[in-house]
This record gives sequence, structure tokens and C-alpha cells, in this order.
Amino acid sequence: QNKPDRSQNFPPLLGDTAFLAGYIVLYLIMMAVLRALLLYRNIELTASIPSADIINAFLEGIRFDLIIASITAVPLAFALLFPSGLGKRKLAILWLVVMGAIVSFVGIVELDFYHEFHTRLNSLAFQYLKEDPATVSSMIWNGFPVVKYLLLWAFIWGAYIIGLRWLNRLTRIKEPRATLLASRVAFFLLVFFLFAWGGRGTLRSGPPLRWGDAFQSKHLFANHLGLNGSYTLVKAILASSKGNPGKKWLSVLPDQDALDITRKLLLTKQDKLIEPDVFPVLRQHTPINKIKNNPKNIVFIIMESFSAEFIGALGHHYGITPEFDKLTQEGLLFDRFFSNGTHTHQGMFASIACFPNLPGYEYLMQQPEGQHGFSGLPAVLKRRNFNDVYVYNGDFSWDNQEGFFTNQGMTRFIGRKAYKNPIFSDPTWGVSDEDMFNKAVDELNGLPTDKPFYAVLQSLSNHTPYALPDKLPVDEVTGFGELNLHLTAQRYSDWALGQFFEQAKQTDWYDETVFVIVGDHGFSINRQLSEIDLLRFHIPMLIIGSGIKEVYGSRNHTVGTQVDMVPTLVSLLGKPFKHQCWGRDLLALPSGDLGFGIIKPSGSDQTVALIKGDKILIKRPHEKPVLGQYAFYPLESYRSYDDKKEKDNMEHQLKGYIQTAMQALLRNKTGLE
Repeated sequence: QNKPDRSQNFPPLLGDTAFLAGYIVLYLIMMAVLRALLLYRNIELTASIPSADIINAFLEGIRFDLIIASITAVPLAFALLFPSGLGKRKLAILWLVVMGAIVSFVGIVELDFYHEFHTRLNSLAFQYLKEDPATVSSMIWNGFPVVKYLLLWAFIWGAYIIGLRWLNRLTRIKEPRATLLASRVAFFLLVFFLFAWGGRGTLRSGPPLRWGDAFQSKHLFANHLGLNGSYTLVKAILASSKGNPGKKWLSVLPDQDALDITRKLLLTKQDKLIEPDVFPVLRQHTPINKIKNNPKNIVFIIMESFSAEFIGALGHHYGITPEFDKLTQEGLLFDRFFSNGTHTHQGMFASIACFPNLPGYEYLMQQPEGQHGFSGLPAVLKRRNFNDVYVYNGDFSWDNQEGFFTNQGMTRFIGRKAYKNPIFSDPTWGVSDEDMFNKAVDELNGLPTDKPFYAVLQSLSNHTPYALPDKLPVDEVTGFGELNLHLTAQRYSDWALGQFFEQAKQTDWYDETVFVIVGDHGFSINRQLSEIDLLRFHIPMLIIGSGIKEVYGSRNHTVGTQVDMVPTLVSLLGKPFKHQCWGRDLLALPSGDLGFGIIKPSGSDQTVALIKGDKILIKRPHEKPVLGQYAFYPLESYRSYDDKKEKDNMEHQLKGYIQTAMQALLRNKTGLE
């Protein structure tokens, strides 16, 4: 009569195991919802993606979701070894509630992060967090619907908590009793094995599931959709803790082979190596002097987010850039020109210091190696006793611009604090492009006339949250959905650029100056071309100066990137010069040379690509390279194809160039002798 009713007194193992299994299912449901939201937020990218690829992305996503779910559940599995298991589960539920808050918050953050950058969360997020907190906070608050996303996060997290509590009630044992140690160990080993399998994401021998396994489609967004943002973020953290992931490129080829490949890519008949046993590509370049009256000065104009996809002169007649389009009638436009990276800091050091965006060194201006000397515009022209000025809307502490370029030899910086009574000042970034260009004219007018000068003018209004005057001098853009504001900002920047040239043409120095207008990078749009999102790299490069169009024509189809700008522009001055740029004089290439460029996205995405003519070789980590052919005109197109000889040749060129450049950087052999 005193014996307990065993039918109502089960051991806690079954209940706790059921609770953990239910948590895994609940987590997968939450991640499926977040993945669906990511799909909805970027639905325009799916226009050409087959439904089967989208479905497959959700199925592949389960494997990546299982990794995070299993890892978060592992600590709870050890509780199965205790006689009372998870006990009253208060600590277990608290742990899962906190983990759910984090992963759901990451998922909400990714909605606009991916929409803006076309990549899952990676080290780029850390880079923004390390910058000035006040500026970053202002940019986020003013540029994105923060309150709406916080409410969405609270709703999803709240639903997840309700699900956990329901699971707890459903699997609760009212009167648990202790179990034998052997039973507890057996249950623990079984559950731990399942979590270990889930944490690897695969049953295959060898390496666990890698992000490259998500790449099952030829469509980039479908591949990205299969990933898990928490997974990619943790991978970025782990990669950072292990040191620079780019250093694996240091020994992919024998050193001499890599050096020979790089020199063959960069050197032309106009180049003569200097100290070849010490410096990889330091050379004396003798320009082919075709212009009757060589310019005296150089003005670099770097336009924020000036994507080629909305440039009328490049075939996109939306009326976004009428001023730039008019300027193309006065100069030479490169229509296969690319940014070396996808963020401003990469565009800056690639354009002015003429050094490429290398894996692991995407934030070069802020890394220790950025203290080295580079043979860019400041170093080359300082030897010729040029005056210099750098005019910018914002704060030069951002991206360590002033520190980096001061170290390279620049001396005069005009930032947001130098503007008196600006037409418009944004609390996040600074003054408007109109103010910046007006100030630039004043500064250039004030330079001594007995010496040549070079100037860097950097715009900013076309950056979220968009520093635009209350009363716009241009019509607002409509018909592009959520891109309307972005394109209105690009139209306004274009207008300010036109105003600058109207003023500059009235000055004494205009006819003696060669101007280059280039985008720092493109931006995310509703199409993706190739596995590296080539449209995000496609930017215009326009050279304007006396005699340029007459001698070199109005359009050039040569492939170039920002590292080609310094040797090309300095060559137009007409005198031999020494440099160690990782690009070439695009106006002096041998017949049949279609040009080349190495590009890489921002952040810890280690994908790199080599573009040669209309061919592109894309190399992802741990994956075989993909060879493709692209076109921008008359219609955008891309197709992958297989040509082993061409693929092997381009892969060796890609590896050799990156290896040699990285070795030069680490050995401090990137500057002049």
C-alpha cells in the first residue's frame, strides 16, 4: 500500500530529452521565419532565381541552423548526467531565452545589413562598431527603421519564449525520480552524439560543414540565403582570434613563380625595374607622351557610392546623373572600370596609395601595416614639390584617413570643422556635397601659383542617412521604390559635381589641370551578376583635361581598377617617374591587352576575383575557382563555363599577384626606395 505509483513517476531523462529535442525544433522554426523575412526583404533579388534553388536554400539552411542550435544546447546535455537532470529547468530556460534573444536579434539586424551590403554578417559589422560610436549610432538611427525592427525582434523573441514555456509544460515530469548512473550516461552519450553531429552540420569525414557548402546555386542570393548569420558572425570572430586569415596566400605558389607572374602582369615596355632583388615591382615608368600641352596639376574627385548602374553615359538612362553625362562629352570614359573593394576605405587606399584590397587587409588604413610607405599619389608627387589639399565633407578621423594620408605625405586637410555657415550640415556625417565642392574651389584658388598641386575631393552626401539640404536643387527621384532616396542623393551629388566644374572653368588653373572622377564603390541593387556581385564593383572612371579626348578618344573598354589611376594620371604629366603601384598606365598598354583587375568584397568574405577583358575568375575559400564571361552592354549578362587551360592560367595569375603584394606589404617593400 505504501509503494509509489510508478506509472506516474517516470525518470526525468525522457522528459528532459524531449524538452531538448523540442528546443531544436523550435529554434529551426524561428530561423526559418527569419530566413523567410530575409527573403522578403530582398525579394527583388529572386526575379531570375528558380523556385527550386530557393527551396534548396531553405533546406541547406537547416544544416547551418542546426550548428548553432546544437552548440547552444550542448551545455544542457551535460545536465543529463545529474540524478535530477535539468531539475526545475529555470537555469536551462534562462540560458535558452538569452541565446534566443541573441540569435533572433542577429537575424533582425541582418535584414538591412544584407540589403545594404549583399553579404551575411561578418567582420564588417565589427569594423563599424569600432568606429566613432556617436557617428555610427546616428547613422543607424537616422538611416534605418530602428523602432520597427526592435518591435519585430520583440515579437519574434516573445513568440520563441512562449514556445519554450509550452515545451516545458508539455515535457514536464511532475514527480521525477533518480535514475541509475548507467542510464544517465547512456542517454548523455546519445544526446551528445546527436548534438555533436548537428554542430558539425555533416556526417562526412574530414572537415565540418563550411560556408562554401551553401553554394549550391549559380545565383549568389540563393547561396547566401542558405547561410546562418550567427554562424557567419561567429566564424568571423574565430578567424579574427586565430590571426589574419589572408596569410594563407603567402605560400600558395613558389615565391619566384609568384613574382614572375606579377611582373608579367604589371610591367610594360615603358617600365624598367629598379632594385629588383629588393622591391617586387618598383620601376621607372617612361610615359608615351602624346598630348601637346601636358597638364600641370591633378584633381582626384572620389564620388561616394557613384554606381555605374545609374550612370546615363554607361547606358542607364534614368536621368540620375545628367551633369556627369555632360562631362563625359569633354573627356575619356572607362566603361569597364571597377572598385578594388566595396567600401570607401578600400576605395581610398586603392585610388590614392595604389595598393590593392587584399584578403585580411581590407582595413589597411587602420591596421599596423598601413603605417608603411606606399608609392601612391602623395609619395610620387611630393618628390616633384607639389602642393596638396584634401577636401572632405566629414571628419578625417573616420577610417583614420588623416593619419594614413599624413603618413603618406599629404599635408593639408579640410574637414567638417573648417566650414563656416554651410548651406547644410548633417549631424551624422557633416556638410553637403555642395558645400564641399564650393570649399574646394576656394581652396584651389588660394594655392600658390608658382608650384603645381594635386587635390583629392571626396564627396559624402550619397551615403545613408544622406546629407541633403532641406530644399533640394534637383527633383526627387521616384519610381525606384526604396532606392528613391538613395538615387535622389546620387542625383544631388551629380548636380553638385556639375556646379563645381562650372566654377572651376572660370579659374586660371582649370586649363592646366587634369581631372579624374571615379566612384569609391557601387551599392546593392535588385540584381546580382556572378558569384561575387560584380555590379557592386562596377563604377565609372572619367578623365577630363586639355587634349585628352582629342588624343585618346571618348570611350575606353580596357579593364581597370582603382590601383591603375595613379600611374595613368601621373603619366599624363609627361615626365618619367618612379613608382611601385599595383596597377598600370591604362593609356600605354600594348596592342591586344584588354586590361586586368583584382577585386575583393569588404569584411571577412575571402572571395577574390581576377577580371581580364570580358572574363572573370572567382575564387572562394576551400572551393575550386569558377570561370565566367560577363557583359554590361547592351544588356547585362553572365555565364559560367569551363576551359581548364584558361582557368588554370587565370588562377595562377590571381594567386601570384595576391601572394606577391601581400609579401611586399608584410616586408614593408611597398613604397619607393
